[in-house]
Amino acid sequence: MSQIFKPKFFSLLKLGISRSQVQADVLSGVVVGIVALPLAIAFAVASGVSPEKGLITAVIAGFIISLLGGSRVQIGGPTGAFIVIVYGIVEQYGLSGLMISTVMAGLILILLGVLRLGSLLKYFPRPLVVGFTSGIALVIFSTQIRDAFGLDIDKVPSDFVEKWMVFGQQMGSVNYYALGVTALTILIVVFTKRFTARIPGSFIAIIAGTAVVQLFQFPVSTIASFFGEIPVGFGFELPDVQFMELGRYIQPALTIAILGGVESLLSAVVSDGMISGNHRSNTELIAQGIANVVTPFFGGIPATGAIARTATNVKNGGRTPIAGMVHALTLLLIMVFFGRWAKLIPMSVLAGVLIVVAYNMSEWRSFLSIMKSSKFDILVLLSTFFLTVLVDLTVAIEVGVVLAALLFMKRMSDISDDSLVREVDKDVIDDYNALPEGLSVFEISGPLFFGSAKEYSEIIKSVGGFGKVLIIRMRHVPFIDSTGMHNLKGALITLHHAGIEIVLSGVRPKVMEELEKGGITRLVGEENVFNKFDLALVKAIQLAEAKSK
Repeated sequence: MSQIFKPKFFSLLKLGISRSQVQADVLSGVVVGIVALPLAIAFAVASGVSPEKGLITAVIAGFIISLLGGSRVQIGGPTGAFIVIVYGIVEQYGLSGLMISTVMAGLILILLGVLRLGSLLKYFPRPLVVGFTSGIALVIFSTQIRDAFGLDIDKVPSDFVEKWMVFGQQMGSVNYYALGVTALTILIVVFTKRFTARIPGSFIAIIAGTAVVQLFQFPVSTIASFFGEIPVGFGFELPDVQFMELGRYIQPALTIAILGGVESLLSAVVSDGMISGNHRSNTELIAQGIANVVTPFFGGIPATGAIARTATNVKNGGRTPIAGMVHALTLLLIMVFFGRWAKLIPMSVLAGVLIVVAYNMSEWRSFLSIMKSSKFDILVLLSTFFLTVLVDLTVAIEVGVVLAALLFMKRMSDISDDSLVREVDKDVIDDYNALPEGLSVFEISGPLFFGSAKEYSEIIKSVGGFGKVLIIRMRHVPFIDSTGMHNLKGALITLHHAGIEIVLSGVRPKVMEELEKGGITRLVGEENVFNKFDLALVKAIQLAEAKSK
């Protein structure tokens, strides 16, 4: 067990953390705590629960995830991705059902970590991740239309199509004060970053929006009109559990566990790239599980790693879990001393904040990029996107994974062994002993797809660091999917920033088409792409000699 569960915090304590780094972590934690305040409230309200539940989650789960997690910089708490799921569970099972489902999800995550299944994230192809992320973003946007426009709707339907039909019918009841406040909020959130990088726009927007509404007494809904008084503390509570009925919570628990695991590991991978670190995926899953087992007993909702808040932590100098724990303590102090004033926040302000969150989640650039990729990736992307929006996130992920696997097998069966041999025969030089100093070679053997892309990209970055020029041999690469393209491009950008020249060798015509679409050829230079190794070697030697002068 000690080999599976190794929290980063305790490992770093053994190595020693400098005083200057502790100071940087504390400052970063305070900033992230301020960033998390409006988001925690907004995510809770949008999920159909009272605002303090979001704050409780950010405090308790955020502290546990940082203390016990496998990442240096991961920030945990409620996230936008859970809005749709939590809302649906509360509507169907009630708050007690949400509590039971979250605890069960936590136990599932712990089990996944103990079974060393943290590495399974690599089998989620990029079109699937972008598809369900974009789908969730659209659903979140749709949940905010009522409050953004101040529409006179008592209960918004959960079905996506029905929801928009009701919005269309009620557009005559628009509250232009609410719409104006929403627009002001969006403008503040978007443009604040041009003037200050330290104070988050969402925090300024909530203060300014609330002040404007209170000062001019605009007739708009507030948190108080929806939820009444907000508790400024929290205590231990037990759910009303009927053990004979636990089976009915397996499906929502699996949904929470799947999304929580995927989002937390994605956040950890993204932060690894920002700090050139390596997280411990199984430890991270166990920590996420413990957080989701403990937090509901204090009134919290599902928690996971938050990509935006984690990125904010990194950008503000956080490099150890101390920052995440300080972020949680900062929120606790705000909740205790200023929580009572949160009831004045207008719902239209929270809607504006969440609309910006939805836009940032949408990954529309990645969506459009994949739409220019192969028909297989497009099919996975659109299937996952529409299933997420119109059916259910769990169904979308299940169908997406199965579809990606089937399409991968179809791609492999379409590859002709004869053509493979013919292509390889053109590029048979294998003697690397005579390579000049400063030149490295790495060969990719097999398809560069979602199951192998992460490992290949990490090795390419590692091998590239040994010299001034790296030749990447691709004679055995029959195809590359969008996940492989994304990871390869990231590795090449890292090497490019390090001043290392890249030469591609043995690139097949079909793979070349994908590299051109993905911008890889522009990145390395079309003059550095060859179909034979001897030509690539001549070019690489020229580049190495030029860099030595």
